Formats: sequence, structure tokens, C-alpha cells
Amino acid sequence: MIPLIIGLALLMDSFDTAQAAPAFAPSAQSVEEYVKAYFSDIPIMTEIAHCESKFRHFGKNGSVLRGAVVKEDIGVMQVNEFYHKKTATKIGLDIYSIEGNVAYARYLFEKEGTTPWLSSSRCWNKHLSKK
Repeated sequence: MIPLIIGLALLMDSFDTAQAAPAFAPSAQSVEEYVKAYFSDIPIMTEIAHCESKFRHFGKNGSVLRGAVVKEDIGVMQVNEFYHKKTATKIGLDIYSIEGNVAYARYLFEKEGTTPWLSSSRCWNKHLSKK
């Protein structure tokens, strides 16, 4: 067990933490807190996460949340695996992990703005107008 812990510590030290997304620790931080911290510079993305998934990344059985209407929509940001999995994998992101899901959502936002989430815009526009 100790060699595994040392190996993990060495692996973690090899990452450039100045550029990495905040790590998700389920026991210490809720998905909502994680999303709000990650998108503190893009508040619209927090509203989108609220409308798309109610800040849930995992379903009741513990598996990654899938869309109720479109089963290919994955996780807290409801990234569509049919359209985006290949690109996400190509740039080194796993849309099934919360870290990869929000990082890919940021990537999408930087390329396309809120267009990928237009189907929920009635919800997030309503939330923004109340603030």
C-alpha cells in the first residue's frame, strides 16, 4: 500500500498545478461547488450546469449521468458523446470524469460560446435575468 501512495504522490507532483483544473474531492466539495469554482470566470457556464444537470455528474446508481432526453449527453455539463467524444479524447480529456467534462465544456465555450447548450437557454436565460 505504501508504494502505491508514494507512486501517486510522485505522479501528482509531476503535474503543473498552476494550469490544472481544481481537483474534485467528492467528500470535501460538492459538484455544484466544483462547477462554481471552475467557472468562476464564466458565470453563464454555472447557470448552464444548473439547467442541464441540476449540478449532478452521477446518476442514482453511481454511474455518470446521461441525459433524460438525449442519452448521449454526459455528465454535469451534458456534453454530447456522439459529437464531442473523439475531439475530447484527441485533446486529452475524458468527458466521463467531472474534471474532463467541465474542461471540455470550457473548450467548447471558448470555441462556440453558449451555442452547444441552446436547447436549455430558456432556463439559463431566466436564471440570469433574475440576478
